[in-house]
Amino acid sequence: MAVIPEEGIKAACNSEYDKLHTVVLCEPQYMTIREVINETQKHFKDVGIHIAKAMEQHKQFVQTLRNHGIHVILLPSLERYPEQVFTRDIGFTLGETVFVAEMASDIRQGEEGILKEWLEKEHVPFYNLKKDQIEGGDVIIDRNTIYVGVSNRTNEKAIHHLQELLPDYEVISVPFTEKYLHLDCVFNILSPDEALIFPGVIEDKVAALLSSRYDLIEVTEEEQFTLGTNVLSIGHKKILSLPVNKKVNEQLRNRGYEVIEVDITEIIKSGGSFRCCTLPIMRKAEKAPLKQWELESSPEESFFGSIGENETPVHLGFHS
Repeated sequence: MAVIPEEGIKAACNSEYDKLHTVVLCEPQYMTIREVINETQKHFKDVGIHIAKAMEQHKQFVQTLRNHGIHVILLPSLERYPEQVFTRDIGFTLGETVFVAEMASDIRQGEEGILKEWLEKEHVPFYNLKKDQIEGGDVIIDRNTIYVGVSNRTNEKAIHHLQELLPDYEVISVPFTEKYLHLDCVFNILSPDEALIFPGVIEDKVAALLSSRYDLIEVTEEEQFTLGTNVLSIGHKKILSLPVNKKVNEQLRNRGYEVIEVDITEIIKSGGSFRCCTLPIMRKAEKAPLKQWELESSPEESFFGSIGENETPVHLGFHS
């Protein structure tokens, strides 16, 4: 069911790299590895998470965003949701709509209700993807193209539904090795022409497609473990990244990016980094010409089927 209020805060997001204006986060106040739900947590389950340290690191992260003029919204933390810090997974903003889906993992189910309460209170337009197993960490947007990872958290049925809802977009399924949790743990778009990738884990055909569209910056196995691809672009070639990922940061700086290093290594013990911890509501887009591959492609070819008789396409106000 689509909820479209008459007035309120504007949602607007058409990429991973336009200037970040408004973003939703949640403090790791009750963060704990209560139930192991990813490979990173397996590694740290006996070590645990130092909550006071995680809270301090998150505070510095929030302050860094605010120092760059970004409006930060903090959702309330609840003890029954130990993974709330990873707000990106609860949904994703596409065009002028926030999509909210049901969480795949039992321990995370219910987090979406808190987001929806805030969206309704602030009159932010959203679309409720009921019974769709799709998480925001698997959804990567680049103008009128949406890359969606096929993972333990996002299935082909949900991707098919998204394709039906968005006839004006090219929706591309990206199968990858399931142990890496979400697509943004192995791939992330930095600009219209560049992206980070952990090679060898994305299906060959799709990996070749990505290589034809982007100058791919490879991340080592060591820095994939410390989530080197899971950086956050805040616009104008400014990237938030972990200090520990020295090789990634050097490559970014060599390509003209301003790397803003913030230490959230206590938080990544639970399996997510900067991108996982942020749900953009608004990015201010600059006009950009269509890329050559966009001019040559036919979005209809990548759809599984036509709109179902009971489905209504969602028009998101995309502006290139």
